[in-house]
Amino acid sequence: MPIFRGNSPKMFLGTLVYGLVNSVILALVAMGFNMTFGISGIANFAYGALYILAGFGTWILLNSLAIPLFLAIPAMVLITALVGGLLYRFILIRLRGMVISEVIATFGIGLAIVEMFRFLGFIHVKYSLPVFSDGSIFIGGVYLDFQRAFIVVFGIALSGTLWVFTRHTRIGLAFRGIAQDERTALTFGIDSDRISALSMGFGGGLCALAAVVILPLRTISVDAGYEVLLEALAVCIVGGLGSSVGVILASFILGMAQTFTAMYWGPHWMMIVTLVAILAILAIRPSGLLGKQKELEERI
Repeated sequence: MPIFRGNSPKMFLGTLVYGLVNSVILALVAMGFNMTFGISGIANFAYGALYILAGFGTWILLNSLAIPLFLAIPAMVLITALVGGLLYRFILIRLRGMVISEVIATFGIGLAIVEMFRFLGFIHVKYSLPVFSDGSIFIGGVYLDFQRAFIVVFGIALSGTLWVFTRHTRIGLAFRGIAQDERTALTFGIDSDRISALSMGFGGGLCALAAVVILPLRTISVDAGYEVLLEALAVCIVGGLGSSVGVILASFILGMAQTFTAMYWGPHWMMIVTLVAILAILAIRPSGLLGKQKELEERI
């Protein structure tokens, strides 16, 4: 991320523009994690592993199998979605309702996937995905490359598409039904296990989409799996687990805070902002800004 230093209006505008890009990136990273939790109640701690699986998988399809980018991306999105669905079908279905067991199982599987890439030697060479288009645009005196501009447009379009999907399609309405009241949904013939498996698949697919549009700006590394999981958790905790609007709000707050922190104090302080935000929201409002989980005194 370019770091603008100084107090000129141009530098301030540049920080706002790149802060918006960073906010959309955080929203894309957290979208799949939040969707899975909001529907099935499962905190998928293998989420970061699915992210690098999509990244390395796309790189392998491009460089080892010579598959064109426009085919490699949808193929890897479908593969990652399938992995997410199978994760529920063969493992989490046996642990449904046991929250600690779900967390341990997903984290363990994610750890195995991440460390598998390390064992296979994906550590010594810098891996990266190609940008969709070279060039840049000029916004109010600020140059923004096409990849970052595409991320902003794609993030907005994906959010709108998901809104329409969850309100005007049969599967989307089933998702909402299970999320709002699982017992009532069951009486209407909605199979909660099938919907949970689909939500894990959709979450994995959204994670893969985030990876293939964001990773052209970064190198693909094993450690990125842990970083992405932390970013997704931070956004969902601050915004409120299960709240789509909360995720967007938290992404904007954290994205802008990180960018301005990088401008005035340096990029190495960006992670501190994230950790401070998590601690602050847990201390002040544990359910998140727009979370609907009941507070402790309401449950007793």
